[in-house]
Amino acid sequence: MAHGRCTGSASTGRPGTMLGAVLRMRLRVLRRHLRLRGRRRPRPRRGGGGAAGSGEERAREPVLLVSGMGGSVLHARRRSDPKFDLRVWVRILLADLEFKKYLWSLYNAQTGYVESLDDDVEIAVPDDDHGLFAIDVLDPSWFVELLHLTMVYHFHDMIDMLLDCGYVKGTTLFGYGYDFRQSNRIDKAMAGLRAKLETAYKASGGKKVNIISHSMGGLLVRCFMSMNHDIFSKYVNKWICIACPFQGAPGCINDSLLTGLQFVYGFESFFFVSRWAMHQLLVECPSIYEMLPNPNFEWKEKPIVQVWRKNPEKDGIAELVLYEATDCVSLFEEALQNNELNYNGKTIALPFNMSIYKWATETRRILENAELPDTVSFYSIHGTSYETPYDVCYGSESSPIGDLSEVCRTVPTYTYVDGDCTVPVESATADGFPAKERVGVRADHRGLLCDENVFKLLKKWLGVSENARTRVMKSQIADMLPERIPDQVSL
Repeated sequence: MAHGRCTGSASTGRPGTMLGAVLRMRLRVLRRHLRLRGRRRPRPRRGGGGAAGSGEERAREPVLLVSGMGGSVLHARRRSDPKFDLRVWVRILLADLEFKKYLWSLYNAQTGYVESLDDDVEIAVPDDDHGLFAIDVLDPSWFVELLHLTMVYHFHDMIDMLLDCGYVKGTTLFGYGYDFRQSNRIDKAMAGLRAKLETAYKASGGKKVNIISHSMGGLLVRCFMSMNHDIFSKYVNKWICIACPFQGAPGCINDSLLTGLQFVYGFESFFFVSRWAMHQLLVECPSIYEMLPNPNFEWKEKPIVQVWRKNPEKDGIAELVLYEATDCVSLFEEALQNNELNYNGKTIALPFNMSIYKWATETRRILENAELPDTVSFYSIHGTSYETPYDVCYGSESSPIGDLSEVCRTVPTYTYVDGDCTVPVESATADGFPAKERVGVRADHRGLLCDENVFKLLKKWLGVSENARTRVMKSQIADMLPERIPDQVSL
Protein backbone atom coordinates (compact mmCIF):
# COMPACT_ATOMS: atom_id res chain seq x y z
CA MET A 1 0.00 0.00 0.00
CA ALA A 2 1.28 3.42 -0.88
CA HIS A 3 1.44 5.29 2.40
CA GLY A 4 1.44 8.79 0.98
CA ARG A 5 0.18 11.49 3.30
CA CYS A 6 -1.56 14.73 2.46
CA THR A 7 -2.70 17.44 4.83
CA GLY A 8 -5.96 19.30 5.09
CA SER A 9 -8.40 20.86 7.53
CA ALA A 10 -11.31 19.07 9.11
CA SER A 11 -14.64 20.07 7.64
CA THR A 12 -16.72 22.32 9.88
CA GLY A 13 -19.92 21.34 8.14
CA ARG A 14 -21.36 24.87 8.26
CA PRO A 15 -24.50 25.20 6.14
CA GLY A 16 -25.50 28.23 4.16
CA THR A 17 -28.94 29.76 4.50
CA MET A 18 -31.70 27.54 5.86
CA LEU A 19 -33.65 27.68 2.60
CA GLY A 20 -30.59 26.82 0.54
CA ALA A 21 -29.77 23.92 2.84
CA VAL A 22 -33.29 22.55 2.58
CA LEU A 23 -33.17 22.73 -1.21
CA ARG A 24 -29.77 21.02 -1.32
CA MET A 25 -31.00 18.24 0.91
CA ARG A 26 -34.15 17.70 -1.14
CA LEU A 27 -32.09 17.58 -4.35
CA ARG A 28 -29.81 14.95 -2.81
CA VAL A 29 -32.82 12.96 -1.70
CA LEU A 30 -34.38 13.21 -5.17
CA ARG A 31 -31.16 12.12 -6.90
CA ARG A 32 -30.77 9.19 -4.51
CA HIS A 33 -34.42 8.22 -4.98
CA LEU A 34 -34.17 8.27 -8.76
CA ARG A 35 -30.92 6.30 -8.71
CA LEU A 36 -32.39 3.60 -6.48
CA ARG A 37 -35.92 3.58 -7.89
CA GLY A 38 -36.02 0.34 -9.86
CA ARG A 39 -33.60 -1.34 -7.50
CA ARG A 40 -35.60 -1.37 -4.28
CA ARG A 41 -38.79 -3.33 -4.19
CA PRO A 42 -41.15 -4.03 -1.28
CA ARG A 43 -39.79 -6.91 0.76
CA PRO A 44 -41.74 -10.14 0.60
CA ARG A 45 -44.06 -10.35 3.58
CA ARG A 46 -42.53 -13.60 4.76
CA GLY A 47 -39.01 -12.24 4.36
CA GLY A 48 -37.84 -14.54 1.58
CA GLY A 49 -36.78 -14.05 -1.99
CA GLY A 50 -38.65 -16.82 -3.75
CA ALA A 51 -40.33 -20.01 -2.58
CA ALA A 52 -39.37 -20.40 1.05
CA GLY A 53 -39.34 -24.15 0.84
CA SER A 54 -37.31 -24.66 -2.33
CA GLY A 55 -34.50 -27.18 -2.23
CA GLU A 56 -31.87 -24.59 -3.06
CA GLU A 57 -32.88 -22.43 -0.10
CA ARG A 58 -33.04 -25.40 2.29
CA ALA A 59 -29.43 -26.20 1.34
CA ARG A 60 -28.25 -22.62 1.88
CA GLU A 61 -25.89 -21.87 4.74
CA PRO A 62 -27.21 -19.24 7.15
CA VAL A 63 -25.79 -15.71 7.17
CA LEU A 64 -25.33 -13.60 10.31
CA LEU A 65 -24.82 -9.85 9.89
CA VAL A 66 -22.85 -8.14 12.69
CA SER A 67 -22.89 -4.35 12.92
CA GLY A 68 -20.17 -1.96 14.06
CA MET A 69 -19.80 1.25 16.08
CA GLY A 70 -23.09 3.13 16.11
CA GLY A 71 -24.66 0.49 13.87
CA SER A 72 -27.40 -0.81 16.18
CA VAL A 73 -30.73 0.65 17.26
CA LEU A 74 -30.69 1.30 21.02
CA HIS A 75 -33.80 1.61 23.20
CA ALA A 76 -34.03 3.10 26.68
CA ARG A 77 -36.21 1.21 29.16
CA ARG A 78 -37.17 2.13 32.71
CA ARG A 79 -36.93 -0.47 35.42
CA SER A 80 -39.78 1.27 37.27
CA ASP A 81 -42.09 1.29 34.23
CA PRO A 82 -42.23 -1.90 32.13
CA LYS A 83 -44.24 -0.08 29.45
CA PHE A 84 -41.58 2.58 28.85
CA ASP A 85 -39.58 1.81 25.69
CA LEU A 86 -38.00 4.71 23.78
CA ARG A 87 -35.64 4.55 20.80
CA VAL A 88 -32.68 6.78 21.70
CA TRP A 89 -30.24 5.75 18.96
CA VAL A 90 -30.60 6.51 16.17
CA ARG A 91 -33.29 9.16 16.14
CA ILE A 92 -33.52 12.26 13.98
CA LEU A 93 -36.18 14.26 15.86
CA LEU A 94 -35.11 15.38 19.38
CA ALA A 95 -31.85 13.50 18.85
CA ASP A 96 -29.57 15.57 21.10
CA LEU A 97 -32.08 15.87 23.95
CA GLU A 98 -32.87 12.17 24.24
CA PHE A 99 -29.22 11.21 23.69
CA LYS A 100 -28.04 13.27 26.66
CA LYS A 101 -30.93 12.15 28.85
CA TYR A 102 -30.60 8.41 28.31
CA LEU A 103 -27.26 7.50 26.69
CA TRP A 104 -24.79 9.59 28.64
CA SER A 105 -23.13 7.13 30.98
CA LEU A 106 -20.26 6.26 33.30
CA TYR A 107 -17.90 3.30 33.28
CA ASN A 108 -18.09 0.95 36.26
CA ALA A 109 -14.55 -0.30 36.88
CA GLN A 110 -15.87 -3.06 39.16
CA THR A 111 -18.02 -4.70 36.48
CA GLY A 112 -16.45 -3.45 33.25
CA TYR A 113 -19.84 -2.21 32.04
CA VAL A 114 -20.96 1.27 31.00
CA GLU A 115 -24.02 2.36 33.03
CA SER A 116 -26.49 5.14 32.26
CA LEU A 117 -26.38 8.22 34.51
CA ASP A 118 -30.03 7.63 35.35
CA ASP A 119 -30.08 4.55 37.63
CA ASP A 120 -33.63 3.76 36.51
CA VAL A 121 -32.62 3.43 32.85
CA GLU A 122 -31.24 0.42 31.07
CA ILE A 123 -30.22 0.35 27.40
CA ALA A 124 -31.46 -2.55 25.30
CA VAL A 125 -31.11 -3.65 21.68
CA PRO A 126 -34.38 -4.78 20.08
CA ASP A 127 -34.22 -8.32 18.70
CA ASP A 128 -37.23 -8.00 16.39
CA ASP A 129 -37.14 -9.59 12.95
CA HIS A 130 -34.51 -12.14 14.06
CA GLY A 131 -32.07 -9.37 14.99
CA LEU A 132 -32.31 -7.63 11.60
CA PHE A 133 -34.53 -4.75 12.74
CA ALA A 134 -31.77 -3.28 14.92
CA ILE A 135 -29.24 -3.04 12.07
CA ASP A 136 -31.51 -2.27 9.10
CA VAL A 137 -32.76 1.36 9.05
CA LEU A 138 -31.45 2.86 12.28
CA ASP A 139 -34.28 5.39 12.51
CA PRO A 140 -37.37 3.64 11.12
CA SER A 141 -39.61 6.69 11.72
CA TRP A 142 -42.13 8.22 9.31
CA PHE A 143 -39.94 11.33 9.12
CA VAL A 144 -36.97 9.38 7.77
CA GLU A 145 -39.19 7.46 5.37
CA LEU A 146 -40.80 10.69 4.13
CA LEU A 147 -37.50 12.44 3.40
CA HIS A 148 -35.69 9.20 2.53
CA LEU A 149 -32.72 10.12 4.74
CA THR A 150 -30.38 7.38 3.63
CA MET A 151 -27.71 8.39 6.15
CA VAL A 152 -29.50 6.06 8.60
CA TYR A 153 -29.94 3.21 6.09
CA HIS A 154 -27.39 0.82 7.55
CA PHE A 155 -27.55 -2.86 6.50
CA HIS A 156 -30.78 -2.13 4.60
CA ASP A 157 -29.46 -2.57 1.06
CA MET A 158 -27.43 -5.65 1.95
CA ILE A 159 -30.45 -7.27 3.60
CA ASP A 160 -32.47 -6.56 0.45
CA MET A 161 -29.74 -8.11 -1.68
CA LEU A 162 -29.62 -11.26 0.45
CA LEU A 163 -33.40 -11.60 0.38
CA ASP A 164 -33.24 -11.29 -3.41
CA CYS A 165 -30.77 -14.17 -3.36
CA GLY A 166 -33.29 -16.37 -1.59
CA TYR A 167 -32.24 -16.05 2.04
CA VAL A 168 -35.11 -16.30 4.51
CA LYS A 169 -35.33 -14.32 7.73
CA GLY A 170 -35.20 -16.55 10.76
CA THR A 171 -34.03 -19.57 8.76
CA THR A 172 -30.97 -18.51 6.80
CA LEU A 173 -30.70 -14.77 7.57
CA PHE A 174 -30.09 -13.20 10.99
CA GLY A 175 -28.72 -9.99 12.46
CA TYR A 176 -26.74 -9.20 15.59
CA GLY A 177 -26.90 -5.72 17.07
CA TYR A 178 -25.42 -4.86 20.45
CA ASP A 179 -24.78 -1.98 22.83
CA PHE A 180 -21.75 -0.51 21.07
CA ARG A 181 -20.86 1.66 24.08
CA GLN A 182 -19.62 -1.45 25.85
CA SER A 183 -16.34 -3.32 25.44
CA ASN A 184 -16.00 -5.68 22.49
CA ARG A 185 -15.23 -8.51 24.93
CA ILE A 186 -17.85 -7.85 27.58
CA ASP A 187 -19.71 -10.97 28.78
CA LYS A 188 -23.14 -9.85 27.59
CA ALA A 189 -21.94 -9.24 24.03
CA MET A 190 -20.09 -12.56 23.93
CA ALA A 191 -23.11 -14.46 25.27
CA GLY A 192 -25.39 -12.70 22.80
CA LEU A 193 -23.22 -13.60 19.82
CA ARG A 194 -22.98 -17.22 20.95
CA ALA A 195 -26.77 -17.43 21.31
CA LYS A 196 -27.25 -15.93 17.84
CA LEU A 197 -24.81 -18.42 16.27
CA GLU A 198 -26.55 -21.31 17.97
CA THR A 199 -29.96 -20.06 16.82
CA ALA A 200 -28.83 -19.71 13.20
CA TYR A 201 -27.15 -23.12 13.29
CA LYS A 202 -30.26 -24.89 14.61
CA ALA A 203 -32.78 -22.95 12.47
CA SER A 204 -30.95 -23.94 9.29
CA GLY A 205 -30.88 -27.60 10.18
CA GLY A 206 -27.36 -27.81 11.58
CA LYS A 207 -25.53 -25.86 8.88
CA LYS A 208 -22.53 -23.77 9.83
CA VAL A 209 -22.94 -19.99 9.79
CA ASN A 210 -21.33 -17.44 7.46
CA ILE A 211 -20.63 -14.21 9.36
CA ILE A 212 -20.53 -10.82 7.61
CA SER A 213 -19.19 -8.16 9.98
CA HIS A 214 -18.78 -4.43 9.45
CA SER A 215 -16.26 -2.09 11.07
CA MET A 216 -15.93 -2.57 14.85
CA GLY A 217 -18.14 -5.65 14.51
CA GLY A 218 -15.01 -7.37 13.22
CA LEU A 219 -13.25 -6.69 16.53
CA LEU A 220 -16.19 -8.13 18.44
CA VAL A 221 -16.12 -11.27 16.28
CA ARG A 222 -12.36 -11.52 16.71
CA CYS A 223 -12.69 -11.24 20.50
CA PHE A 224 -15.29 -13.99 20.45
CA MET A 225 -13.05 -16.19 18.30
CA SER A 226 -10.12 -15.62 20.66
CA MET A 227 -12.13 -16.29 23.82
CA ASN A 228 -14.37 -19.06 22.43
CA HIS A 229 -12.19 -20.78 19.83
CA ASP A 230 -13.89 -24.17 19.94
CA ILE A 231 -17.39 -22.70 19.79
CA PHE A 232 -16.39 -20.48 16.87
CA SER A 233 -14.98 -23.51 15.05
CA LYS A 234 -18.16 -25.50 15.73
CA TYR A 235 -20.64 -22.95 14.39
CA VAL A 236 -18.79 -20.83 11.79
CA ASN A 237 -17.93 -21.75 8.21
CA LYS A 238 -16.89 -18.41 6.69
CA TRP A 239 -16.13 -15.00 8.13
CA ILE A 240 -16.38 -12.08 5.70
CA CYS A 241 -14.95 -8.97 7.31
CA ILE A 242 -15.72 -5.49 5.96
CA ALA A 243 -13.72 -2.37 6.94
CA CYS A 244 -12.47 -3.64 10.30
CA PRO A 245 -9.95 -1.42 12.17
CA PHE A 246 -7.79 -4.37 13.18
CA GLN A 247 -4.96 -2.11 14.36
CA GLY A 248 -7.14 0.88 15.20
CA ALA A 249 -8.32 3.99 13.38
CA PRO A 250 -5.61 6.48 14.38
CA GLY A 251 -6.89 9.85 13.18
CA CYS A 252 -10.58 9.31 13.86
CA ILE A 253 -10.26 7.69 17.28
CA ASN A 254 -7.51 9.93 18.66
CA ASP A 255 -9.57 12.96 17.70
CA SER A 256 -12.87 11.49 18.94
CA LEU A 257 -11.45 11.24 22.48
CA LEU A 258 -10.37 14.89 22.34
CA THR A 259 -13.12 16.67 20.38
CA GLY A 260 -15.88 14.13 19.77
CA LEU A 261 -17.34 12.56 16.66
CA GLN A 262 -19.73 13.93 14.07
CA PHE A 263 -21.60 11.39 11.95
CA VAL A 264 -23.27 13.82 9.53
CA TYR A 265 -22.54 17.34 8.28
CA GLY A 266 -24.44 20.18 6.69
CA PHE A 267 -28.15 20.74 7.21
CA GLU A 268 -28.72 17.17 8.41
CA SER A 269 -26.48 17.83 11.44
CA PHE A 270 -29.25 20.01 12.91
CA PHE A 271 -31.32 16.84 13.33
CA PHE A 272 -28.53 14.71 14.74
CA VAL A 273 -26.48 14.38 17.91
CA SER A 274 -23.99 17.22 18.35
CA ARG A 275 -20.27 16.61 18.29
CA TRP A 276 -19.92 17.80 21.91
CA ALA A 277 -22.72 15.55 23.19
CA MET A 278 -21.13 12.59 21.42
CA HIS A 279 -17.75 13.50 22.92
CA GLN A 280 -19.09 13.20 26.47
CA LEU A 281 -20.31 9.69 25.68
CA LEU A 282 -17.13 8.50 23.96
CA VAL A 283 -14.85 9.48 26.85
CA GLU A 284 -16.57 6.74 28.88
CA CYS A 285 -16.82 4.13 26.07
CA PRO A 286 -14.50 1.11 26.33
CA SER A 287 -15.17 0.30 22.66
CA ILE A 288 -13.57 3.61 21.60
CA TYR A 289 -10.46 3.00 23.71
CA GLU A 290 -10.20 -0.44 22.12
CA MET A 291 -9.89 1.19 18.68
CA LEU A 292 -6.98 3.45 19.58
CA PRO A 293 -3.97 2.80 17.31
CA ASN A 294 -2.15 -0.34 18.40
CA PRO A 295 1.22 0.78 19.84
CA ASN A 296 2.66 -2.70 19.30
CA PHE A 297 1.88 -2.81 15.59
CA GLU A 298 4.73 -2.07 13.17
CA TRP A 299 3.18 0.84 11.29
CA LYS A 300 4.97 1.92 8.12
CA GLU A 301 4.93 5.38 9.67
CA LYS A 302 3.76 5.65 13.27
CA PRO A 303 0.59 7.75 13.66
CA ILE A 304 1.10 10.86 15.75
CA VAL A 305 -0.80 13.70 17.38
CA GLN A 306 0.78 17.13 17.07
CA VAL A 307 0.05 20.23 19.13
CA TRP A 308 1.33 23.71 18.47
CA ARG A 309 1.93 24.98 22.02
CA LYS A 310 2.99 28.25 23.57
CA ASN A 311 6.26 27.86 25.46
CA PRO A 312 6.00 30.10 28.56
CA GLU A 313 9.74 29.81 29.14
CA LYS A 314 10.38 31.37 25.71
CA ASP A 315 7.94 34.28 25.87
CA GLY A 316 5.09 32.22 24.44
CA ILE A 317 6.93 31.21 21.26
CA ALA A 318 5.04 28.46 19.41
CA GLU A 319 6.61 25.00 19.45
CA LEU A 320 5.36 21.84 17.75
CA VAL A 321 5.03 18.96 20.25
CA LEU A 322 4.66 15.42 18.88
CA TYR A 323 2.92 12.55 20.66
CA GLU A 324 3.21 8.99 19.34
CA ALA A 325 0.64 6.32 20.16
CA THR A 326 2.45 5.32 23.36
CA ASP A 327 2.75 8.99 24.43
CA CYS A 328 -0.84 10.04 23.75
CA VAL A 329 -2.08 8.99 27.19
CA SER A 330 -0.31 11.95 28.79
CA LEU A 331 -1.92 14.27 26.20
CA PHE A 332 -5.38 12.79 26.80
CA GLU A 333 -4.98 13.09 30.56
CA GLU A 334 -3.91 16.73 30.50
CA ALA A 335 -6.37 17.83 27.82
CA LEU A 336 -9.36 16.16 29.53
CA GLN A 337 -8.47 16.82 33.17
CA ASN A 338 -11.18 19.51 33.46
CA ASN A 339 -13.74 17.87 31.16
CA GLU A 340 -17.19 17.71 32.75
CA LEU A 341 -20.88 17.70 31.98
CA ASN A 342 -24.04 18.83 33.74
CA TYR A 343 -26.74 16.22 34.26
CA ASN A 344 -29.96 17.04 36.12
CA GLY A 345 -28.26 19.96 37.83
CA LYS A 346 -25.23 17.92 38.90
CA THR A 347 -21.71 18.46 37.61
CA ILE A 348 -20.01 15.19 36.67
CA ALA A 349 -16.27 15.00 35.97
CA LEU A 350 -15.31 13.11 32.80
CA PRO A 351 -11.51 13.01 32.58
CA PHE A 352 -9.57 10.52 30.49
CA ASN A 353 -10.42 7.20 32.11
CA MET A 354 -7.32 5.18 32.97
CA SER A 355 -9.43 2.25 34.17
CA ILE A 356 -10.95 1.95 30.70
CA TYR A 357 -7.52 2.33 29.11
CA LYS A 358 -6.19 -0.60 31.19
CA TRP A 359 -9.25 -2.67 30.24
CA ALA A 360 -8.66 -1.83 26.57
CA THR A 361 -5.02 -2.86 26.88
CA GLU A 362 -6.16 -6.33 27.96
CA THR A 363 -8.65 -6.37 25.07
CA ARG A 364 -5.79 -5.66 22.68
CA ARG A 365 -3.90 -8.65 24.11
CA ILE A 366 -6.95 -10.86 23.53
CA LEU A 367 -7.28 -9.58 19.97
CA GLU A 368 -3.63 -10.24 19.21
CA ASN A 369 -3.91 -13.81 20.52
CA ALA A 370 -6.80 -14.68 18.21
CA GLU A 371 -6.20 -17.61 15.87
CA LEU A 372 -8.36 -18.50 12.90
CA PRO A 373 -9.58 -22.13 13.11
CA ASP A 374 -8.40 -24.31 10.22
CA THR A 375 -12.03 -25.07 9.38
CA VAL A 376 -13.02 -21.40 8.93
CA SER A 377 -12.46 -19.48 5.68
CA PHE A 378 -11.65 -15.78 6.10
CA TYR A 379 -12.37 -13.06 3.50
CA SER A 380 -11.66 -9.36 3.79
CA ILE A 381 -13.03 -6.21 2.10
CA HIS A 382 -11.63 -2.76 2.79
CA GLY A 383 -12.37 0.69 1.42
CA THR A 384 -9.82 2.53 -0.69
CA SER A 385 -9.27 5.79 -2.59
CA TYR A 386 -10.67 8.07 0.13
CA GLU A 387 -8.66 10.50 2.25
CA THR A 388 -8.55 8.94 5.71
CA PRO A 389 -7.38 10.82 8.84
CA TYR A 390 -4.11 9.51 10.19
CA ASP A 391 -2.10 12.16 12.04
CA VAL A 392 -3.95 14.92 13.89
CA CYS A 393 -2.72 18.45 14.59
CA TYR A 394 -4.21 21.04 16.95
CA GLY A 395 -3.40 24.73 16.86
CA SER A 396 -1.02 26.36 14.43
CA GLU A 397 2.24 28.26 14.50
CA SER A 398 0.32 31.53 14.26
CA SER A 399 -2.34 30.45 16.77
CA PRO A 400 -0.74 28.05 19.25
CA ILE A 401 -2.46 26.27 22.16
CA GLY A 402 -1.89 27.62 25.65
CA ASP A 403 -3.58 25.26 28.10
CA LEU A 404 -4.03 21.77 26.64
CA SER A 405 -7.72 21.82 27.62
CA GLU A 406 -8.14 24.20 24.66
CA VAL A 407 -7.56 21.22 22.36
CA CYS A 408 -11.10 19.97 23.11
CA ARG A 409 -12.52 23.15 21.54
CA THR A 410 -10.16 23.22 18.56
CA VAL A 411 -10.87 22.26 14.96
CA PRO A 412 -8.03 19.90 14.00
CA THR A 413 -6.14 19.48 10.77
CA TYR A 414 -5.38 16.00 9.55
CA THR A 415 -2.70 14.22 7.61
CA TYR A 416 -4.44 11.75 5.35
CA VAL A 417 -3.63 8.29 4.02
CA ASP A 418 -5.49 5.89 1.77
CA GLY A 419 -8.57 4.27 3.27
CA ASP A 420 -12.34 4.61 3.56
CA CYS A 421 -12.51 8.00 5.36
CA THR A 422 -12.38 6.21 8.74
CA VAL A 423 -10.10 3.15 8.65
CA PRO A 424 -6.71 3.28 6.88
CA VAL A 425 -5.98 0.47 4.40
CA GLU A 426 -2.93 -0.44 6.46
CA SER A 427 -5.08 -1.18 9.51
CA ALA A 428 -7.96 -2.87 7.68
CA THR A 429 -5.62 -5.32 5.95
CA ALA A 430 -3.48 -6.13 9.01
CA ASP A 431 -5.64 -8.99 10.29
CA GLY A 432 -2.81 -11.53 10.40
CA PHE A 433 -5.02 -14.31 9.03
CA PRO A 434 -4.45 -16.50 5.95
CA ALA A 435 -7.27 -14.89 3.96
CA LYS A 436 -8.84 -16.72 1.03
CA GLU A 437 -9.20 -13.33 -0.64
CA ARG A 438 -8.51 -9.78 0.47
CA VAL A 439 -9.98 -7.09 -1.79
CA GLY A 440 -10.08 -3.30 -1.82
CA VAL A 441 -13.20 -1.51 -3.07
CA ARG A 442 -13.48 2.20 -3.90
CA ALA A 443 -16.10 3.17 -1.32
CA ASP A 444 -16.24 4.99 2.00
CA HIS A 445 -16.76 3.37 5.38
CA ARG A 446 -20.54 3.30 5.46
CA GLY A 447 -20.86 3.18 1.69
CA LEU A 448 -19.30 -0.30 1.65
CA LEU A 449 -22.57 -1.64 3.09
CA CYS A 450 -24.54 -0.64 -0.02
CA ASP A 451 -21.87 -0.90 -2.70
CA GLU A 452 -22.73 -3.02 -5.75
CA ASN A 453 -19.18 -4.32 -6.06
CA VAL A 454 -19.18 -5.44 -2.44
CA PHE A 455 -22.44 -7.27 -3.17
CA LYS A 456 -20.80 -8.95 -6.17
CA LEU A 457 -18.01 -10.23 -3.92
CA LEU A 458 -20.42 -11.39 -1.22
CA LYS A 459 -22.48 -13.39 -3.71
CA LYS A 460 -19.31 -14.95 -5.13
CA TRP A 461 -17.97 -15.96 -1.71
CA LEU A 462 -21.37 -17.15 -0.47
CA GLY A 463 -21.94 -19.06 -3.71
CA VAL A 464 -25.35 -17.52 -4.44
CA SER A 465 -27.05 -15.39 -7.08
CA GLU A 466 -30.12 -13.18 -7.14
CA ASN A 467 -33.39 -14.73 -8.13
CA ALA A 468 -35.14 -11.68 -9.51
CA ARG A 469 -32.50 -10.16 -11.72
CA THR A 470 -28.79 -9.50 -12.07
CA ARG A 471 -27.32 -6.21 -10.91
CA VAL A 472 -24.90 -4.77 -13.44
CA MET A 473 -22.39 -2.05 -12.70
CA LYS A 474 -18.98 -1.16 -14.04
CA SER A 475 -16.41 -2.62 -11.72
CA GLN A 476 -14.63 -0.25 -9.40
CA ILE A 477 -12.89 -2.91 -7.38
CA ALA A 478 -9.33 -1.84 -6.76
CA ASP A 479 -6.38 -4.02 -7.65
CA MET A 480 -4.85 -5.69 -4.63
CA LEU A 481 -1.21 -6.57 -4.24
CA PRO A 482 -0.93 -10.35 -3.87
CA GLU A 483 0.06 -11.45 -0.41
CA ARG A 484 0.93 -15.11 0.01
CA ILE A 485 -2.46 -16.37 -1.07
CA PRO A 486 -2.16 -18.10 -4.47
CA ASP A 487 -5.72 -17.28 -5.58
CA GLN A 488 -5.57 -13.56 -4.71
CA VAL A 489 -7.80 -11.67 -7.14
CA SER A 490 -7.68 -8.38 -8.98
CA LEU A 491 -10.96 -7.28 -10.53
